[in-house]
Amino acid sequence: MAKRCMDIMLSAAALLAFLPFGIVIALMLRLTGEGEIFYSQTRLGREKKHFQCLKFATMLKDSPSIGTGVVTVRDDPRVLPLGKFLRKSKLNEVPQLINILKGEMSIVGPRPVAHTDYPDLSLEDQKVLFSVTPGLTSIGSVVFRDEERLTSNSPKGALRCYHEDIDPLKAKLELWYIKNMSLWLDCQIIALTAWVILFPTSTAYRRLLGPGWDADFEPLFGENQTK
Repeated sequence: MAKRCMDIMLSAAALLAFLPFGIVIALMLRLTGEGEIFYSQTRLGREKKHFQCLKFATMLKDSPSIGTGVVTVRDDPRVLPLGKFLRKSKLNEVPQLINILKGEMSIVGPRPVAHTDYPDLSLEDQKVLFSVTPGLTSIGSVVFRDEERLTSNSPKGALRCYHEDIDPLKAKLELWYIKNMSLWLDCQIIALTAWVILFPTSTAYRRLLGPGWDADFEPLFGENQTK
């Protein structure tokens, strides 16, 4: 109940504060690119209930059927000019505050996934992941804030890197969050989210996760970035 109250208060306050900027962004999106303002995608919420996850439109409408599909790479040609700024600043995620007010999402929680994600997880782990409300931000979002660079640089190719390397580690991070979930942890993740947007190369999250995670990150991030 305390988490839900915090979600309502923070999301309502954030929506009101963002409204003037949101109107400007909506007008710019309407007048540029393909003229779409919002992008809606079916995601799985708590207990695998389907809901429409909202974002500002940043890519071509047919993007899921073009190129690397649902995986976005660095300098992806499907991303619209204004979309690059929205994605880098994470402002494209702001419409999800509406999902939070509706009770479909929380401020902090595992990121909502499409039905094709986490196919290799055990049924037990999947049950845990879908036992909580998905979030606008998560520890996985903080650690993989530059996911597009990682998939672009991988010798495996974007799709294999995402499904073989990033997806399993994201799932492990989200399971860690659920195991340690608290309002205090939520506050720390909110602060970390703001911090890594301002300082993208920061590894401050390592202090939150504690020892042992560096070995998991090293194959993807490189030894110099995990020490």
